[in-house]
Amino acid sequence: MEKILIVDDEAFIRENLERILAEDGYRPLSTDSEEEAARLVSEEEIDLVLLDLNLGARSGLDVLRSLREIDPDLLVIIITGYGTVESAVEALKLGAYDYIKKPFKADAIHLIVRLALETQSLRRKVRQLRREGKDLPQGADMVGSSPQLLQVYRQIREVAKHETATVLITGESGTGKELVARAIHNLSPRRERPFIEINCGSLPFNLLETELFGHERGAFTDAKNRKIGLLEESNGGSIFLDEIGEMDLTLQVKLLRVLEDRRIRRLGGTRNIDIDVRVIAATNRNLREAIEERQFREDLFYRLNVFPIHVPPLRERREDIPHLLQYFLRRFSREFNKRIREISREALELLMRYRWPGNVRELRNVVERICIMYNSETLRPEHLPGEMFGTAPRREAPFSFDLPPEGVVLEALVEQIERDLITKAIAVTGGNVAKTARLLSIPRGTLRYKLEKYDIEGAF
Repeated sequence: MEKILIVDDEAFIRENLERILAEDGYRPLSTDSEEEAARLVSEEEIDLVLLDLNLGARSGLDVLRSLREIDPDLLVIIITGYGTVESAVEALKLGAYDYIKKPFKADAIHLIVRLALETQSLRRKVRQLRREGKDLPQGADMVGSSPQLLQVYRQIREVAKHETATVLITGESGTGKELVARAIHNLSPRRERPFIEINCGSLPFNLLETELFGHERGAFTDAKNRKIGLLEESNGGSIFLDEIGEMDLTLQVKLLRVLEDRRIRRLGGTRNIDIDVRVIAATNRNLREAIEERQFREDLFYRLNVFPIHVPPLRERREDIPHLLQYFLRRFSREFNKRIREISREALELLMRYRWPGNVRELRNVVERICIMYNSETLRPEHLPGEMFGTAPRREAPFSFDLPPEGVVLEALVEQIERDLITKAIAVTGGNVAKTARLLSIPRGTLRYKLEKYDIEGAF
């Protein structure tokens, strides 16, 4: 249970914040004393501090300085009813995580505290890895420190030590299976030797066979010269067989023999060639189902599945999204000479809520498109594509309705549907009118009119 320290000289504010935080399952501690706050930060494992900027004769900025001297990694949110732009900037310069004014809404506290604690959790995981001396595997775009991804990192490090072990990487399209394969190779004793990749679903059987095994001159009509196959070219290194589930059954038999004998024979050749290569395969298919459907050989599956690694989809490791966003923002801002440096809370909330069916690849493409089109210093909701707001085109209607024999009162039915949709949207956005309007694709003024018309409460 996360501990959150409230430092405020108003008892009412402390009690209100304690209630709000307890509702979310946090353990609130509170004080109006700088000395007591310093003691708690020194003795307790404080996850977050909510600090009033005006503590009577003592400035909250001074308290912020002293608390961060005790714990430089401490996350602090400044809360004040007397704030100015200058004091907000000064607080952020001193290391405050964020700044919010009184009077505040409970929903605003819920959101900002959740985001701050997610940030704190990720920072601690990274510090733990550094203390353990375990560098993350090197590989472009392998970014994140969620528990699921840390497990993948551990598996990469372990299997990389054993240079002959065959690896099967599974996961949805766009999760980064190729990056895992490259990391395994780059961390292994084979790192100075070739890493060769081929997509088994991109070529028909005959072309894939000659690409993998090569051929002798005259092996078939167009074979005018000898061709060295990729399995032979990768000798001493690693070969990455992407989308292995799409490989033809006949070719699966030949690959099985390679894995068992560590030998190949070029098409049209008469002699076997010994090879020393690590095979890393990947697929987004369920190979066990493919075996049942007689589309994949069971013996090949078990030969490939010596060391399985599953790369989880992005929706199952949402805490990696902020890290990926910052990584891609820096990368594409440099590439396109733009100045986007940060993400607004509203935009981050939308990006965290989106399901990312295309996984990391989709996120990368979204950020690249934003950096091409915009040059604001802050990424805001208006920069995001429509699907982030739940307004992407759907293949099916969101609901269906059977007309009863007695008929309906159309106007009343439409009003009831409209009232229900607005009520649900208000619940999804936590009552934020601006976000609700964007979610429903209607002007804010129109939404306020309908809120009054239908007497819907809970919006601000």
